[in-house]
This record gives sequence, C-alpha cells and structure tokens, in this order.
Amino acid sequence: MSDLPSSPSAEGVRPRAGWLWRAPVADPVDRRNAPMLQVVLLILGSLPPLMWAYRIALSGIPWRAEETASLIMSLAVSAFALFGVVLIRRGRFQWAIRQTLALIAIVMILSHALDGSSRQGYEQPLAIVWMVLAGLMIGRRALWLMYACVLAAFVAGGVVDAGRGNPIDTPMNVTISVVIGGVIYLLIAIVIDRSVRALRESLADATRRGDALAAANRRLEAEMAERERVQQQLVHAQKVEAVGRLASGVAHDFNHLLSLILGYAEKGRRLDDAGEAKKALAGVEAAARRATAVTQRLLTFGRRDAARVERFDLVEALRDLQPMLRQLFAPGVRIAFDLPEAPVPIEFDRAQLDLVVLSIASNANDAMPDGGRFEVTLRAGDDGAPVALTLRDSGHGIDEQVRARLFEAFFTTKPAGRGTGLGLSVAQDLVAAAGGRIEVDSEPGRGAAFRVVLPALERRLADA
Repeated sequence: MSDLPSSPSAEGVRPRAGWLWRAPVADPVDRRNAPMLQVVLLILGSLPPLMWAYRIALSGIPWRAEETASLIMSLAVSAFALFGVVLIRRGRFQWAIRQTLALIAIVMILSHALDGSSRQGYEQPLAIVWMVLAGLMIGRRALWLMYACVLAAFVAGGVVDAGRGNPIDTPMNVTISVVIGGVIYLLIAIVIDRSVRALRESLADATRRGDALAAANRRLEAEMAERERVQQQLVHAQKVEAVGRLASGVAHDFNHLLSLILGYAEKGRRLDDAGEAKKALAGVEAAARRATAVTQRLLTFGRRDAARVERFDLVEALRDLQPMLRQLFAPGVRIAFDLPEAPVPIEFDRAQLDLVVLSIASNANDAMPDGGRFEVTLRAGDDGAPVALTLRDSGHGIDEQVRARLFEAFFTTKPAGRGTGLGLSVAQDLVAAAGGRIEVDSEPGRGAAFRVVLPALERRLADA
C-alpha cells in the first residue's frame, strides 16, 4: 500500500469519464495516480518495441552482437509495463508500480554493467522519472532504494568504462564522473523527498480536517435526530397532559349523554305508538353519536403520530375545537368565538394546532380560578398578510419577569405536581417550525393575550 494516508473522507473522488479513470483501485490516492501511471506504462510498453522493429527492419544498419542483450532487456521492460497495465485494470495498482520499478532498476544496473555509463547517455535522465514515481506512488523508502540502484548503475558503468582503456575514461575521470552524477541525483532525490513529504503532510492535514468535519457532521445529524425524537416525545407528553385536563369535562359530558340515552330508552319502552318509539330511538342514536364523536376526537388528538403538515381551513378547525375547549375550562369561564365567515387556509399539523390552542387555553384556565372570559379571535389579512389568532383571557395577568421566561422549557409558576413547564415552550417550537411566532401582551390584573401569527397559505406557496 502507499505511504500516503487515506481515509473514508478521501473516498469522494469526483467521477471522471474515460477508460483510464475507470480502474477499480480501492485506495483513493492510488486511484488518482492510476491514469498517469497507465499512460506511462502504455508508452513504455509500446514505444520501445516499435523502435526496435524500425532498427531491425528499416534502419539498414548491420546488427551488432551487443545489441541482443539490449533488445532482450528492452522487450522485457515493455512486457512488464503492459502487464502492469493489466494489473491496474484488475485493481492491483501497487503490484503494478512495484514490479515495474523493480524490473527497471535491474535492467538499468545490467545495462550499465554490460555497456558502461558512456553509452547510456540518453537513458540516464529517465532515472529521474523512476525516482519520482517511486517517491510519489510508493513512498520514501522506495525513493531512496531507487536512488541506490541508480548509484549502483553509475558505479557499475564506471567500472566498465575504466576497463576499456580509453584515454579519456581514466580511473580518475570515471571516478569524478560517478561522484558528480551521484551528487546530482542525490540532490534530485532530496528535492523529491522533501516535496513528497510536504505533499504527504498537507494531505494528512487535509484528511484530518475532513475526518473532523465528517465526525462533526455525524454528531450534528445525531443531535438533530435526537432533538426531533425528544420533540415528538414532548409533543405527545403535552397531548397526554391536555387529555388529562379534559377528562373531567369529558366525564361530565358523558354523564349528560348517558342520561339522555337512558331517558330516551325509558320513554321508548313505555310508548305503544311506533312513531313515537322511533323518535325516541333516533334520540338515543343522536346522543350515542355525540359520545362517539367526543371519544374519537380525544383518540385522534392523543395519538403518538409523526408531524403531518396538511392544508386545512383554520376557521373550521377552531369550530371543531370548541367542544374540547368547553370541556377544558371550569364551569365559571365563558368562552366567546369571533371567527370570520370566509375560510382561512393554512398549512400546519392539525393535531399540533389543537395542542397549541389547548396549551394556551390551559394556562388561561389556571389564571381564572374564580371564573372569567376566554376569547378566541381570528383575523386574516389581505394579499397574503399573516394570519393572526388571538387567545385572550381575563385572568390575573403576567408580570414582566415571568413574561421574559414564559417560553423557557420547564419554567412554571404553578405548584409542584401541577405543571411541567413545557406547554408554552412546545407550542412556541411548533409555531416557529411552521414559520410563525407567538406574541404575548399582558400586565398584572389586566389578563393576557396570546397572539399566534402564522404565514398565510398564499405566502407560504410563493416562498416555496
């Protein structure tokens, strides 16, 4: 594997079209290097055979015996290069680069040992390419190992050159040439090593930052999911609390309905006239339907359902809520509704709207222990103006300190065991999630008015 660091955050390589980019390489860094290496290997695998074919068939120069070894080594390198392309196409990137560089190092040393360094003038600059590939695609150890092979080739070639008896290639000149070449390639190796190390450190730093951002994103997603789960639990808990407050009113209504049913049944039992008995049974059926409507309304309201935004008429929803409000308030509280005749369409979760209204009404009921008046007023502006639902009570009012913390979670002024401090907090969150707000106008001794402002349906659709 490459010494360059990899991580899941680096997997997001932008997909590119083309055959070279579709190599099934797992490591992200190797996958980025695969196209370039394939190009190099394809050139190395195809160009030398073509050049040797020209030398043999078209050059017209007599064949020399020493060229046979060069031909064999050159064709071996080309064969291994093409085999390296096959390995990359099978996802074996590191195998491809390592076996290719190993063969090139062996061939380079043998070429210098057989022909000397003086005859390798054209091939020597290629050693820089192999050092760069070793450093970038394998690591620092491979870079310095390739440099050692280059130095060994220079030494072997120098020995051959010095043994030929050429007056120019004296042992001193050859030694100086080997030293100079070794120093030059040493400087090149140092530059490559420092550059690769800087690149590796930059990549590692970017990878760490990417991992940190990915971890932070996962934590944020988990926190958002947990917040949503807790919000649903709070909403359900407030529904249960509201249903509990409605229980006494429901019991009173059921006693009344049962009395009607028993009265109609008794009347029907005593009547001989079939027509009158039929009317009595109709009264029984009507009372039973009212009882069924009450229970169904409570069951629908108290269900643990996920938020379901829907389009509905707010006027109709408030009218349907009137029986539950009357069950919620004490007998001494009068309830007044001021609703427009025209429909007021909004988009909201209907059960959550009931919860918002009942939460505010529950606090209003507690603020009027000796009775009072609760008003529900709905105003819809023109041309997409916000919808304003005002819930006003004639209770003891709210002072400035309490009003500042009114929507704070778990804050309550009620005695222990009589309130969770979550009703208004949950109501505000639900309204805010729908793009609205709750405004409070209250002073001690002058009652309280909660103004629920919701976006009009036309504005919500225009914004979308």
